[in-house]
Amino acid sequence: MVVNRAPSHQTQRGAVSLRVILLLFTGALLLLVLAVGFVSSFGYFRSYVSEQLAEHAQDGATAVGLSLSNAIDGRDPVASASLIDAVFDSGHYQSVRYLDLNGEEIAGRVLPMSEMPTPGWFQSLADLDLTPGQAEVVQGWSRLGTVEVVSNPQRAYQDLWRITLGLVIGTLVIGGLGLLVLFLLLTRALRPLRALEQHAKALSQRNFRNRVTAQSTRELNQVTSAMNQMTDDLGRLFDGQGKLIAHLRRVNNEDPITGLSSQRAFDQRLKTEVESEERSAPGVLVLLQLAGFSEYNQTFGRNEANRLLSSMAKSIGAFVAAHAGSFAGRRNGAEFSIYIPGVLPADAKIWCGELLRQLDGLYADLATPMDVAVHAGVAPTGVERGIREMLASADEALRAAQERGDTGCVLSGPDSEGHHNLETWRAIISQAIREQSLVLWMQPMISEGQAEPVYYQVFSRLDGPEVALKASAFVPLAERFGLIADIDRQVVGKVLTHLAREPGRGLAISLGGASVASEAFRDNLLSMLSDAGEERVNLWVGISEHTIHHHRTEAGILVKALVRLGVPVLVDRFGVGGVPFSYLRNLPVQALRIDNTFVHDIDTHDDNRFYVESVLSIAHSRGVKVFATGVETAAEYSVLTELGIDGAMGYHLGRPFVADN
Repeated sequence: MVVNRAPSHQTQRGAVSLRVILLLFTGALLLLVLAVGFVSSFGYFRSYVSEQLAEHAQDGATAVGLSLSNAIDGRDPVASASLIDAVFDSGHYQSVRYLDLNGEEIAGRVLPMSEMPTPGWFQSLADLDLTPGQAEVVQGWSRLGTVEVVSNPQRAYQDLWRITLGLVIGTLVIGGLGLLVLFLLLTRALRPLRALEQHAKALSQRNFRNRVTAQSTRELNQVTSAMNQMTDDLGRLFDGQGKLIAHLRRVNNEDPITGLSSQRAFDQRLKTEVESEERSAPGVLVLLQLAGFSEYNQTFGRNEANRLLSSMAKSIGAFVAAHAGSFAGRRNGAEFSIYIPGVLPADAKIWCGELLRQLDGLYADLATPMDVAVHAGVAPTGVERGIREMLASADEALRAAQERGDTGCVLSGPDSEGHHNLETWRAIISQAIREQSLVLWMQPMISEGQAEPVYYQVFSRLDGPEVALKASAFVPLAERFGLIADIDRQVVGKVLTHLAREPGRGLAISLGGASVASEAFRDNLLSMLSDAGEERVNLWVGISEHTIHHHRTEAGILVKALVRLGVPVLVDRFGVGGVPFSYLRNLPVQALRIDNTFVHDIDTHDDNRFYVESVLSIAHSRGVKVFATGVETAAEYSVLTELGIDGAMGYHLGRPFVADN
């Protein structure tokens, strides 16, 4: 199976560039003209030399004939032979023969052709016409015979050879200079085309910063100007669409005063985390409230009250950022909610106390001279415990904390609900890494109308003392302990081994934020992928949107390096990072994977449906695929396919299964 990926600009193998075509055509025409000129010149000189040889032979024959007729008795063979020897020894003739009326030779001399100094192939090529010169020998009124003279072609061949060499050298020099000048002219004239090609490639990779500045002919300059204008327009359009999506997300999911999640958005995500079978994992819910906020609002006014809420939200946001996978929201008034996944209730109570002391100090400074307090209730997740039960339990604990008066938090239920402390968890995870006992599970990413899955998402699970723990349970702890890079490295190694055994299957992994931020891990990952060979193109690497936001430079370096290796990259948990959409302009990712928060109950949630539809429109216009996770009902999948999703994953489409390790 070939993994589907977003179309990207690729060099067309076998295609010839315009410059090469023009160079070949014009160069061939130039060489043809020079060849015709050479052949014509050679033929002219050859004819000229042949005529000169014929005239020279005729002159020699006439002179010898007159001598035998008048000065010497042509009937005397000895005298005739002496005259012919004297003429022949001058070296100007190849043969001199005196024939009687019957054609019999009376006297004569002939020069062998083997003594010619020019190459034999050239003689065969030139093949000079050696027309003999003839003259009659008479005595009075009687004819004695005929003299035949053939000129020596040696000098003629030498002259023609020198002329030919001159023609060849001249043709090569003129042709070479002509081709060089032609190459330089075409290179200069077509320089913008190369720049336009690179510009088009940059556009296909959603890079709108490039501009073509090379100038050439009027037509190419107009095309260049149009391309630059289109780039500016696309950049503005992309920014506008990105800002629109960010605005829609803020309007639908963020509290306008604090910037935290709205109550509806928080409850929606909490429901996904707690009730979804795919995402369910241990965690705690914290409800937090500022005591005396109504009095503060009446005393200092609405603007100061809003400033207080904003300051509290910044501290809560810093707390959430320090705990991987956590998220927070404002419910109403001065009440906030925080969810921390993969944490023990006892540890959560300690962290909650630290946060309350920080908030209490900030609140007290702003509310002086009022007496203030901050209260919180903590409720853990549990089997068959939904969002309603958790909220009710946390609210009950909050009321208990408020009854105590002073700042503090109350944990609903016994403090011993956590079976292991942090050190025990650190030992369990470290042992799993050391013994390489992580188990790989897979879940298919299904595409409508495609027989085979787009890829299989790989999850890691840890064999705990009692039950196998999902990644959503132990990964936050591994992040906190600084062990996530070791887990990711082990998962990558096992996945590459699996790809080598089944090269036709596409697999996908998700990297932790600390792994992406680690230069050592990035170098190790790229080295492992380079050694994996061509099978690496079947591995999708997921990086969460939250990681891209907080480690923009490191994520950019890794994404570009992976793309150079041919490894497709997708943005994981898209939509919950709360970051601007514009980062996709400079990151050549192949896909987005929308978080299940926006998928859960999408068939009844119009805002989420509109958000997903908007993301699909923008992503597809940029050549980026969009996948969805957490599809657990037929109604959810029906809406996603109607919107044009490229792939979906969830318990409704295929349950996770153990990979062959």
